[in-house]
Amino acid sequence: MDFGLVLQTDPPASRVIDLMKRAEHNGFTHGWTFDSAVLWQEPFVIYSQILAHTERLTVGPMVTNPGTRTWEVTASTFATLNDMYGNRTVCGIGRGDSAMRVAGRKPNTLARISEAMKVIRALGRGEETDLGGTPIRLPWVEPGAELPVWMAAYGPKALKMTGEEADGFILQLADLYLTEFMVRAVKDAAVAAGRDPDEVTICVAAPAYVTDDDSPEALAHAREQCRWFGGMVGNHVADLVARYGEHSAQIPDELTEYIKARQGYDYAHHGRSGNPDTQFVPDEIVDRFCLIGPVETHIEKLRALRALGVDQFAVYDMHDAQEATIDAYGAKVIPALDA
Repeated sequence: MDFGLVLQTDPPASRVIDLMKRAEHNGFTHGWTFDSAVLWQEPFVIYSQILAHTERLTVGPMVTNPGTRTWEVTASTFATLNDMYGNRTVCGIGRGDSAMRVAGRKPNTLARISEAMKVIRALGRGEETDLGGTPIRLPWVEPGAELPVWMAAYGPKALKMTGEEADGFILQLADLYLTEFMVRAVKDAAVAAGRDPDEVTICVAAPAYVTDDDSPEALAHAREQCRWFGGMVGNHVADLVARYGEHSAQIPDELTEYIKARQGYDYAHHGRSGNPDTQFVPDEIVDRFCLIGPVETHIEKLRALRALGVDQFAVYDMHDAQEATIDAYGAKVIPALDA
């Protein structure tokens, strides 16, 4: 199993770079960041410095979207980084929840994501593609360039499209039941489309908080540090409920039930511990969606995720123990999963 680190690009950028260097030193293979131009600093500028200060780390957004930048600009940016540092990027893409809504626009449709994935992947590889009726290619991209595109998804149509078209699947929660359900949906769609399902990389991303013990006090503190995640996921779940209804055969109640008490959401606190808009998230959801507790608890759940076909676990590291989490994973968790 590979491991990734997910950060927000809060200033100073030097801290983001230092944490990514620390992650690589501890055995992480991927460095991910949020991508929301209004809320945080521009990630692609910072990627250049992360790549310059690391040797093997693969970087990318979790996730970008097809509405913030034109597709040829997105592809050119990835291709430039790959030309400078080798094929060390991956394009994580989704609807653009925070990036679009904070700028007063609606998240992108699946049809737009589908078209964008094809264009960005082709251009990033130096291939010719059709951009709104205009044939286009990046003539300076060298042979051998690669740009995998991984899609974030929750709903049935998005999961199906991921299996049919994406190089990887990003699932932003670590609940075992929902992971099994959604990974199966993606792989079944890949098979139905005539693809090898093993060619779709499965990445589960969620907060991880390592405690010294499993005392009620330690677990309560960890839950409060990670409760924001249930609120972030809840934004996507609310969209699904609006589309499919509260109880739908297409969406498991295990995903939708907990947002009944959700009252609204202020993106000023997006992805941050202490987010006041996420108090509706119960402890049970924090425990299901995240990895919380002593090292042994993390190892046990990660082994279960790996058994469900998960290729990478990406640690959301937005809490008060960033360095300690990276170091604990490097010293104990990653070696145990490599054994």
